[in-house]
Amino acid sequence: MDKSVSSVEEYNEIRRILEVFQICDSTFPIGTFNHSYGMETYLRDGIVDSNESFEEWLSVYLRTQFKWGEGLAVKLTLEALDHEQYDKLWEYDQLLTRSTAAYETRRGARLIAVQMIDLLLRLYSDKTSCKEVELLTEYRQRIRDDRSFGNQSIAFALFMHMMGASVRESVCYYSYSIVTTMVQNAVRAIPLGQKAGQLILNRIFDDIITLSKQIEDLDESYLGASVPGIEMAQIRHESTVFRLFMS
Repeated sequence: MDKSVSSVEEYNEIRRILEVFQICDSTFPIGTFNHSYGMETYLRDGIVDSNESFEEWLSVYLRTQFKWGEGLAVKLTLEALDHEQYDKLWEYDQLLTRSTAAYETRRGARLIAVQMIDLLLRLYSDKTSCKEVELLTEYRQRIRDDRSFGNQSIAFALFMHMMGASVRESVCYYSYSIVTTMVQNAVRAIPLGQKAGQLILNRIFDDIITLSKQIEDLDESYLGASVPGIEMAQIRHESTVFRLFMS
């Protein structure tokens, strides 16, 4: 192969990875830094109060509510896109939202999804003929018309499909984006030291790989499953008067 051609292909791949990193970065302004998904309730109860207890909580959250919720939604959305079953996206939006008990969590998912869709459409406004951009535009309108609720995992999967990413890549990258945000939120709230947060983040990579492998074997019958403890913590957070996070 011509070295110049090889170089172009390599740089195109680097460009793709950089674009994915931008969306996965915890500073990407979609509002996830305003949400704790129940962690703050455990913090106030004195259950999460250290590096070790936060890491344990995060691992449990990933293995349960996240795996059966947004993690699985990424996989299912990508598979639906591959088979051009576009109505499945709106079905997953409904199922994922209606199976979420806490109002704050549902509202938070909607707000984050709207922010993500708006930013993606601005970043890729030149790709108007791209099917994924068409679907993101439709998704935004459906949310505005109250025909869909909105969930960032579906929007993220649309973006990753546009990037030509596999299910494994997409689930791992999405898990990473959630974990980095949750670690930064814990750094502020517990508080954790920045170095401690990075150590936790590095150790959790093994959980992310394991999680991705488990999600590969799940079908849509698992979508929306959760565990009572995390859901109750999210519900209780709604009535907390003084708090750091919206949910």
